[in-house]
Amino acid sequence: MSLHSMSSHSMFWRPVFRRVPPLRPAALVAAGLLALGLLHAAPAKAGGAGRLPVDVELVLAVDVSYSMDTDELALQREGYASAIVSKEFIDALRLGPNGRIAVEYVEWAGENEQKIVVDWRVIDGPESAKAFADAVLAAPIRRIYRTSISGALLFAADQFDLNGFKGLRKVIDVSGDGVNNQGPPVALARDSVVRRGITVNGLPLLMKRSTASALDIPELDVYYEDCVIGGPGSFVIPVEKMEEFARAIRTKLVLEVAGVVPKPGPGLIQHASAEQPRISCTIGEKIWMDHWSN
Repeated sequence: MSLHSMSSHSMFWRPVFRRVPPLRPAALVAAGLLALGLLHAAPAKAGGAGRLPVDVELVLAVDVSYSMDTDELALQREGYASAIVSKEFIDALRLGPNGRIAVEYVEWAGENEQKIVVDWRVIDGPESAKAFADAVLAAPIRRIYRTSISGALLFAADQFDLNGFKGLRKVIDVSGDGVNNQGPPVALARDSVVRRGITVNGLPLLMKRSTASALDIPELDVYYEDCVIGGPGSFVIPVEKMEEFARAIRTKLVLEVAGVVPKPGPGLIQHASAEQPRISCTIGEKIWMDHWSN
């Protein structure tokens, strides 16, 4: 079945993590989650031929389109680097059955503009975490035209095929401040990726919503919830203020490494529509055509 012949609406139940309280020490969090039955320590799977078992294979897919200014780009880099070396992240890492994860850092913009900034690496403690963070910070910052979340998702999904790891889970962590305006429809790309056993989580950046351009939408968090994320336990953490960014990334990575499946609760989790999105998933393409006609 071709990508474009699929349904335009996701057929997957997608719990959405709307607001995140401050993190407690990761060990206490994990103990509470285990007691509540929210965190399941699955036994390590045997690796395939030559494949190293890890708890999660994680692609960090980061927006570098021109809608991101240099301050936001630097903030993204610093946020991911600081999250990777944080005590909360390292503590969560140690709780997994293998005690290690595999991570790749990818920057994306237009449909054919994806770049592997830091290739797959194993993170199994403070030293390997620092090495990964240093590599992220050392790469030159760049900005590229257009925004193709769909292109980023499809590119990221292919990264799992020959990476040499056997993860209990496969996750794409996509962050950005705009809607898809190039490449395949984002909902179809998302559904294609989820069908491959990959979970997509989102970090929509809303810091400059009040001064957004004509190509942006104020409901970016809703767009991410209904059109971008998908798969078991998928969630969104919106970032509305610059000072929230580092904590949001840290919280998100801890949840992804711990394998937490959030349960619904008042003011904390909402269920995204599985049949009819609250916002058009092709709104970005329409806005682009209305302004540029190409």
